[in-house]
Amino acid sequence: MSVFNQSRTYIIRIIFFATFLVILAQLFNLQVLSSKYQQLAQENAVFRKVVYPPRGIVYDREGRAIVNNTLIYDLMVTPSEMRNVDTAYMCQLLEIDTAEFRKRVITAIIKNGRYRPTAFESLLAPEKYARLEENMWRFGSGFFLQERPVRTYPFNAGAHFMGYIGEADSGIINRSGGFYKPGDYVGRSGIEAYYERMLMGQRGVQFLIKDNRNRLVGSYENGEFDSAAIAGRGVQTFIDIEVQQLAEKLMTNKVGAVVAIEPKTGGIIAMVSGPNFSPEALTGPNFKKTYSKFVLDVSRPLLNRAIKGQYPPGSTFKPLGGLVALDQGLITAGFGYPCGGRYYACGIGKPGCTHAGGGHAADLRRAIANSCNSYFTHVYRMAVDNPKWGNVKDGYAKWQEYMNAFGLGIRLGVDLPSEDRGNIPDTARYNKVYRNTWSSCTNLTLGIGQDMMTATPLQLANAMCVIANKGYYYTPHIVKSVDNETPQDTILHKFRQKHEVLTHIPDSAFNAIIWGMQDVVTAGTARAAAIPGINICAKTGTAQNFRIIGGKKVELNENSMFVAFAPRENPKIAIAVVVENAGYGSTSAAPIASLLMEKYLNDTLRPESIKKADAMAARNLMPSILKREQFIFDSLRAVEWFKITKDSAYLRKFWNSTREEQRKRDSINNANKKADTPTAPKPQRVAYHLFEAVLPQEHFMNAGKPTTTHVA
Repeated sequence: MSVFNQSRTYIIRIIFFATFLVILAQLFNLQVLSSKYQQLAQENAVFRKVVYPPRGIVYDREGRAIVNNTLIYDLMVTPSEMRNVDTAYMCQLLEIDTAEFRKRVITAIIKNGRYRPTAFESLLAPEKYARLEENMWRFGSGFFLQERPVRTYPFNAGAHFMGYIGEADSGIINRSGGFYKPGDYVGRSGIEAYYERMLMGQRGVQFLIKDNRNRLVGSYENGEFDSAAIAGRGVQTFIDIEVQQLAEKLMTNKVGAVVAIEPKTGGIIAMVSGPNFSPEALTGPNFKKTYSKFVLDVSRPLLNRAIKGQYPPGSTFKPLGGLVALDQGLITAGFGYPCGGRYYACGIGKPGCTHAGGGHAADLRRAIANSCNSYFTHVYRMAVDNPKWGNVKDGYAKWQEYMNAFGLGIRLGVDLPSEDRGNIPDTARYNKVYRNTWSSCTNLTLGIGQDMMTATPLQLANAMCVIANKGYYYTPHIVKSVDNETPQDTILHKFRQKHEVLTHIPDSAFNAIIWGMQDVVTAGTARAAAIPGINICAKTGTAQNFRIIGGKKVELNENSMFVAFAPRENPKIAIAVVVENAGYGSTSAAPIASLLMEKYLNDTLRPESIKKADAMAARNLMPSILKREQFIFDSLRAVEWFKITKDSAYLRKFWNSTREEQRKRDSINNANKKADTPTAPKPQRVAYHLFEAVLPQEHFMNAGKPTTTHVA
């Protein structure tokens, strides 16, 4: 053998030996080190089924379950196991077409991979579940029904503070660090979100054996590796569900909010936002359709106005202004102001008062009872111009500190997500608006709860707690306790800490405020709120109401405001009511608050109060401007739809509505022209909104005829 051939033989042997070593190493890796194929083999033989736990039950203050659970089913799909599926029949049962079927399968693969179960249709309606349950054998092991506990509401109340649960999206999954998995449901708002970790419970797992046809035939290893689902922990709340139901009834067809708090604890007794909706609307199979409908409603039923509605407090703020001046020693309970009907100290004669002379502001008590604008405007100016602080800007900064201490202009920290802070503008804001040149006369209406000041209904109710408690409050909260609470459960600690705001003010000073507020009910503007045998301390308010429509500032009817606490001797409830576009505080907000206080304090309503409640519930105070806003919003959406699809069907609907409104307007104008003699009876005045719609070019709208866009 030549030397060349001998060398080549060695090379071939080395190659074979190296290949053998590589194969041996890979075999060792696959059989000993790696668990990948063992896992795949096990997934082919063993089915891993997630068992979802029931969420914790929510109870009211009397131990009544106000949120419970019921079972519903998801139809799940594992794409890799889809074999011999009767697709046409499944589409018939689910009432979808084959294109939608394929789209859902592709979505499942993209979302969760081919080998993991994904919801093919979530939260099946009972009739769909019944049809599927009888025919699952037709669809092989690629499809199965997964139990899913969902919420049920025995009293059908509390939608805004309870919130809703929904499937965890990618953002929630990523933020949880993988704790949540695709298909998990989580609290998305309300206390469902705030107390998610306590309410959710712990997922369980069940392992089932599959045969060679992928059919589930029994438990794997007799359930040795199964883990049971652990139900979520129940929570006890301060809510009085009967008061809550009454509040929701009274706010029917109204925009605004109601918040009632127990002053001694900060526990929220009732919280309503109007327009309200049934909590059942955002659970089960109707969720997507209903949620989309609510999102497109300009009245914004999903907005919790109790914690996010920002309103100028108006005269309901005046007792707090009095407390600031008392605390700084600027006034005493006997301080009076010679009000002649207008405030002239700034040279403009504004603001005006509803009273003039007669000693209606002779002292603090009478100034509150008569709601004297001049008195509290002057008291505000005394506070910010106090020589103790050196200049008006430092004096204003100190006044702002008081407001923040009362809980205005800050987030109180209620156990609900997305609370708004309201607005107490700082000096930087006024410096910017007035170019660094302003005085106490510039923003004097802050003294009567106007100018740039806004507050949420929750903040107004909490301010009443400060007065009722003579100087302190607890952070408002809904949940009182959690089942099986441990030292590690710190979530409720902040709600048990007392905030001492003005406890150093003597009771005699507080009494001047409190007795003045009682006079508001016994002899002032809130006499409609009186309850026999109960001393109520209250303050009405009426705030201007504006909206921006089509780039223009439109003044609407005033907002009706009312705050109160009762009984005076031992306050058990503090309340704030705001009804938008409803006029004076005494006409709408005060009667609602009175009925709720009577129900809570007496546990019942008198026969005459029941009639008042029914009458108030029947009053439709929805702002008429909403109809116009909805039309504009929908018409703009129709334009965008046309741009995308070139389908003018939706646009024709809005065009026809605009022309119909114009015909009505022309008809009224013609009738008015005919009634041109003094003896001729004038036609009944009817208000129509001429809708403002943004429309595309007219060639497809009116067969070549020119179109006109009318602006109201």
